Amino acid sequence: MPTPFIMPKFDMDQENATIVEWLKNEGDHVELDESVLTVETDKVAIEVPSPASGRLAKISFGPGAVVPVTTVIAYILGKGETSDDLPEDAASPEGAAVTEPAAVDRLEDVIEAPATEIPAREPVSATPLAARMAQSLGVDLADVPSAKDRVAKADIESYIQSKESSDGRVAIPATPAARRLAKELGVDIAIVPGSGPDGRVQADDVKAFKAIAVSAAPQEIQDTEMVPMVGIRKTIAERMQSSFQEAPHIALTVEVNVNQLEAVRGRMNEIALSQGEQKVSLTALLVRIVAWGLSGNPFINSTLDGDTIKLLPEINVGVATAIDGGLIVPVIRNADTKTVKKINSELKDLSQRA
Repeated sequence: MPTPFIMPKFDMDQENATIVEWLKNEGDHVELDESVLTVETDKVAIEVPSPASGRLAKISFGPGAVVPVTTVIAYILGKGETSDDLPEDAASPEGAAVTEPAAVDRLEDVIEAPATEIPAREPVSATPLAARMAQSLGVDLADVPSAKDRVAKADIESYIQSKESSDGRVAIPATPAARRLAKELGVDIAIVPGSGPDGRVQADDVKAFKAIAVSAAPQEIQDTEMVPMVGIRKTIAERMQSSFQEAPHIALTVEVNVNQLEAVRGRMNEIALSQGEQKVSLTALLVRIVAWGLSGNPFINSTLDGDTIKLLPEINVGVATAIDGGLIVPVIRNADTKTVKKINSELKDLSQRA
């Protein structure tokens, strides 16, 4: 008997899923647990594996279809099985509501109108990423022009930009469930912070935003203390603002085993102490390592100048240093040309002067 291929349920509160793309065609042979299609829910975009080995048959829903969970979306024909072995109700999609024509008691109630032939819409081919973007932004793929045989991410972006320039609206990335919930709760989805990929608004974000809005009570407005920004604080603020505007910012956390580095530092300090010199700090070693890394990756040692990336000829490493009343960043200039001993000496001098 053919194996039903049902729309799976990925979490407890999931009611449906959107088909993004079929990775296999009808008639293709698939193996057990081989990815057959990509679907998207409010929380994930995931590839769905085959429930059995055999030939894929009777695909009932195409890309873009929103299918309730546990609905049969296709069948897997086992060895020796054919389409004649499919259940009788497999000719139409599972779960699809069929509306019967309304009964008419009187012939006079029937208004005849000329029949209008509705042209069938050709299915639109799109990359998985483009299909997900279109779904989240509420874009009909059939409206998106593409120079290639299928719609890509760049085509969606160009289409959105053209729509924004023509009507002044900005498309807000959000899941369909989030849009429905925002409409029901009377929440402007444009001001809801999104926690999904690329800031995409999800249903939980709308619920949280609504809860905060309801619980927030008017509070007495107190006088705000105004502190003049002068001297070093003004300089720090100006340079931080300039840095934020001119350089791309990322946050990266990496756990590194520095046992060998500390062993090297220990040997260096033994030599330094025997010669009556200063001990080498871990910061000095890190500055030298960063400078070495920047020398091999010039695009990291760059700033933005309008539409141009300015590759800097010098490698200067700043070291944040806390002082009373602020934070300063002494700079080790041309750090890639200096020894660890020299960097260590300059760091000591700069920290003392700070």
